[in-house]
Amino acid sequence: MSGMVYFFLSLGLLLGGYFIYGMIVEKVFGIDRSRPTPLASRCDGVDFVPLSRSKIFLVQLLNIAGLGPVLGPILGALYGPSALLWVVFGCIFGGAVHDFCAGMMSLRYGGASYPEIIGRNLGLRVRRFMEVFTIGFMIMVGAVFALGPAKLLESISGVGFVWWCVVIFAYYLVATIMPIDKIIGRVYPVFSVLLLIMAFGLIGALFIQGYDILPNTAFFVNTEPSGLPIWPLLFITIACGAISGFHATQSPMMARCMASEKDGRLLFYGPMIAEGVLGLIWVTLGLSFYQSPEALAAVIKAGSPTLVVKEISVALLGPVGGVLALLGVVVLPISTGDTAFRSARLLVADTFSISQHTTNSRVLVALPIFLAGIALTFVDFSVIWRYFGWANQTMSCVTLWSISVYLARRGRQHWISTIPALFMTAVCTSYLCYAKIGFGLPLPLATGMGIALSLGLLWIFLKRRWTLPESEKSC
Repeated sequence: MSGMVYFFLSLGLLLGGYFIYGMIVEKVFGIDRSRPTPLASRCDGVDFVPLSRSKIFLVQLLNIAGLGPVLGPILGALYGPSALLWVVFGCIFGGAVHDFCAGMMSLRYGGASYPEIIGRNLGLRVRRFMEVFTIGFMIMVGAVFALGPAKLLESISGVGFVWWCVVIFAYYLVATIMPIDKIIGRVYPVFSVLLLIMAFGLIGALFIQGYDILPNTAFFVNTEPSGLPIWPLLFITIACGAISGFHATQSPMMARCMASEKDGRLLFYGPMIAEGVLGLIWVTLGLSFYQSPEALAAVIKAGSPTLVVKEISVALLGPVGGVLALLGVVVLPISTGDTAFRSARLLVADTFSISQHTTNSRVLVALPIFLAGIALTFVDFSVIWRYFGWANQTMSCVTLWSISVYLARRGRQHWISTIPALFMTAVCTSYLCYAKIGFGLPLPLATGMGIALSLGLLWIFLKRRWTLPESEKSC
């Protein structure tokens, strides 16, 4: 089959995943169309604010996307077309299940933040640990998604990098403390549509201009120029677009704005599938635009994946279209960065029971978070990104195990989350044991340790008789 056939087959699988497997997951979880959502009793005009389904979908997509489904797939393309398989199957059976169940659990728990979702299922100690871990992770996300767009904007405008960082952080602060419907609810749906138009514009231009689509279809051959192994690095490199723990921190924001559980598949499973489509497009662009993995690697080395974005956009859409496409890509991380800081504010406020009804109280909580985020901008971007990748996927493991406990307590088919939990636990453990930022062990030993931990957790999980606590019976 030609590369173009593989592309459209992958696209069809993603869309089919939403309609077929998404419906299965929805039934396993057990939505209740008549159940009141948190919005009915907690509407406060700040964070619990009614938004239309279309707005929630587009805001959720922009919140979870960030630079992830652009930079991650570009880096993943170095490993060859196996990146396509991970995006497609990881998204359908991992990422979308993760996002749907995490969002629905938050909805059932009254719009609860991420650590509370974890704590209710994995215990108070895990919750306390995840509160600290998640706050640190949100600050890391905000820093990462300030540095990336600042570099892109500098390359477009010629205005200094530091200036753009100042502008982005100033905007982040305003968006973090404003009611969610004032900026995020109004502007983000427009940006989300722009993002989709630009992505499809680029892939359309690639087809029209006669590029050889996916010239390499040896799916299980590693083409990474420096010889880095597909396992486990590919599954850490491509997070957004396949599965990302960060998404579970964003879903509660939209759960607080939903009017009915019946929209859960559309508003949680659906945006992840849309992000998978974005990841599919950028993997295809990376594999098709450049003549070889070595050529792609040379551009990445010369200017990071952001230079790849610039080259592809300008070449395929011309100077004007290239600038528009770059602006669309810039919107991705900025929109995720501010919601990361907003999530951190909500998390700190929930942890310490600080009312967020007044602007002063929101500023009081937000300022220390922003100071920590600004401090991280002085750290090398590549270092932050490596730790971000591991932390992100580790959060997905914790979320998936929490989902399994939630389903097991209710006598439901927990395997929809347990199987991806096993896989991601092996990935994250193997990576931590193998990578230089971890223990630097030989790959066979690191892999064995990853598999052993996964099987050990499975044994503990299956051995325990899960019963539903009294406090959970209404959830």
